[in-house]
Amino acid sequence: MKSTPKKNYNRTAKTTPHNNRRKMPPKSTMTDISPKNEVKDMFMKWFQKHNIVGQIMSKQDIVQNILTKINAKQEDALASAINELKQDGLIEVKEDGLTLSLTQKGVDSTIS
Repeated sequence: MKSTPKKNYNRTAKTTPHNNRRKMPPKSTMTDISPKNEVKDMFMKWFQKHNIVGQIMSKQDIVQNILTKINAKQEDALASAINELKQDGLIEVKEDGLTLSLTQKGVDSTIS
């Protein structure tokens, strides 16, 4: 009677890659500030074309001149860019939260 060799089931376990490892979270890195600066520049270039104290940038202007021209990273940085321009005193955000207004400091910064 012929004996059939036993299959070695352990061998297949050793040759397959181990994919059940827990992935480590990414190391904390500094956030990329260039998309935010690019968005800020887009706002200031629009205001530079309309260089009057109190100039209003409406929701429609924001959509037409900013939102349609930015990528995903810039879109993520949009709110922080607006907040930074506001904190720097270059723009004011009106009560509706969507209308921006150029300040005197903003006019002065677009001249230089």
